[in-house]
Amino acid sequence: MLTVRHCSLFHGSRPLLQDIGFDVAAGEIITLMGPSGAGKSTFLNWMIGALPVAFSATGQLLLNDLRRDTLPIERRQIGILFQDALLFPHLSVGQNLAMAIPTAETGHRHRQRLVEQALESIGLNDYASRDPATLSGGERARVSVVRALLAKPEALLLDEPFSRLDQTLRAQFRQFVYDRVKQQRLPVVLVTHDPQDIPEGGKVIQLR
Repeated sequence: MLTVRHCSLFHGSRPLLQDIGFDVAAGEIITLMGPSGAGKSTFLNWMIGALPVAFSATGQLLLNDLRRDTLPIERRQIGILFQDALLFPHLSVGQNLAMAIPTAETGHRHRQRLVEQALESIGLNDYASRDPATLSGGERARVSVVRALLAKPEALLLDEPFSRLDQTLRAQFRQFVYDRVKQQRLPVVLVTHDPQDIPEGGKVIQLR
């Protein structure tokens, strides 16, 4: 369960969002919508612990009954996907994935096998040595998802990750992501401008 309690965001002394609160169950996707400048992405930055210095916040973030907003970003166990895949260009596809694997997973062969399994699961067998620049937009998107999941997050944030894809690919990738997070029973917060991204029967919060 992911819980936000009484979160308010401020840009300097100006209120940006006030008294936001909600619960997201395991495997559930809650959608945040609102006009540009409403503070949607800034709110996600607060959740992951990367709030820009020009902003401040009050409120609490709990995940699986543990408070997370007081922890540094690397200890929150919250993953995030952005509009762009943001793969490191100087690393191979396999090296990009390996960087996400927790240090507790030891042994070169074991970590290599985790990378291979991740690529097999998205139909990109033998892509480990590929340069990210040679991937299509859809391939980069899929790699970004399995990289986020390899880190074993306890929750996932989606900051308009489908917006740069064409309509057909967008629908396919969206379903791919939703199937994955439900399989892993991750609570998910989605930011989008597109009503088609809202899961069927999903809860929507309008930020104004």
